[in-house]
Amino acid sequence: MARQGRGGYPPAGTRVESLARAHFPAAHKFLQGDTRPSPRLSKILLAAVCALLVGAGCGGGEGVTQGAIVRVYVASALCAEAERGLTRDGGRAAGDVRVRVVCLPSVESSRGLDLAQIGANVRRATEDSTTVGYIGEPTRAATRFSEPILESAGIAQLPESSGAAAMSQLLKALNQAGGNSGSLRQAVLAELE
Repeated sequence: MARQGRGGYPPAGTRVESLARAHFPAAHKFLQGDTRPSPRLSKILLAAVCALLVGAGCGGGEGVTQGAIVRVYVASALCAEAERGLTRDGGRAAGDVRVRVVCLPSVESSRGLDLAQIGANVRRATEDSTTVGYIGEPTRAATRFSEPILESAGIAQLPESSGAAAMSQLLKALNQAGGNSGSLRQAVLAELE
């Protein structure tokens, strides 16, 4: 059996001190002194955050840069037609703005409409800052479900029975909104209303 020293500790000279314990204070002890942030530091941080926010907002009035890519989210049933319509019109709008079609997964299931998939498709479109339009499902029930979400995000929805017709309408709105100096998404929505 190992030898025991006083208080259950090993005998003197056999115990190895931890380097961490020797150089750093215990983690459970409170810091000494005033731990509150100084008012001056708070003011400096607030000024820096405000400067960043103002700087980030400065580009808003310039509109879309040349060569920018915007996206149109299209329901799976209308995707092939929408891509053909885009190809027919050259894939560009308002000068050098390129338009891309994003095909969404089908919302039809063996039981009817899959509301979770409709929500996922709409959320995907609203989370993309380059979205300018949503060519939705040809069924009215799916459109009713996605409409309030897209409306709150300011994205134009084109519930059409033809993907090519909807894409043509969207490209026309993009070309008319091309000279707008504000948000292209908002300008397209205004053109289509």
